[in-house]
Amino acid sequence: MQKKYKSILLFTKIHKDNDLFVKLLTDTNELITGIVYGGLSKKKRNIFQVGYFLNIDVSFIANRPPSISAELTNPLISSFINDKYKLSCLLSIMCILNLSIIEGQKINNIFNITDEFIKLIISKKKWIGGYCIFLFNLLEIIGYQIDYKKNKDFKYYDLDLLEFTNNKTYNSIIFPFNLLENNEIPKLYYNQIFNVFIIFEKIFFKNHLTNFNQYLPNQYQLFKEIINDYLNIK
Repeated sequence: MQKKYKSILLFTKIHKDNDLFVKLLTDTNELITGIVYGGLSKKKRNIFQVGYFLNIDVSFIANRPPSISAELTNPLISSFINDKYKLSCLLSIMCILNLSIIEGQKINNIFNITDEFIKLIISKKKWIGGYCIFLFNLLEIIGYQIDYKKNKDFKYYDLDLLEFTNNKTYNSIIFPFNLLENNEIPKLYYNQIFNVFIIFEKIFFKNHLTNFNQYLPNQYQLFKEIINDYLNIK
């Protein structure tokens, strides 16, 4: 049996001598895993890069892992492959997605929000606000919604109770409402970016990663450090 999908490559690992084990998020909002035979050849290695959009053919064979072949498709990320900020952002998203969905699970809209954000990275110079919105959209579709649009009367977010409040305490921070309403962030809102990181990490780790004994991925931490260095320069 063979199936075709449009997909985003989330993860690769060497399998045996010349093959690749891969994980892909498909346009059916599912995770597909399989083997790319000869995946370490120059031609295939150039195609199977984390973050690339691929049209894939998946062949299901009894008692064997699915065999996967692919070709590149739009959107192409070549326009920002040398932009360390955008590339680091893309890799951080792939790692987070890899921890957000497991094989056999279907999460409605997870492919679409990823597709939309990557198109935003490609087309816009100012995209950090879009990244922050993506993180909260991801939390919502995996079951941990922060309904900030209905809580604008509150100023703070309590990191212990995970709820909005107007009480300033040692465990509450200003919620970045303005930032989440702007893909193109005014300079005034830069100091709110790390409040987004803090809130996302608290919810994602406490409600999701601990269930699987996982931790925030290194690529996510690296991206946060790169953004921190960039903002310190500004």
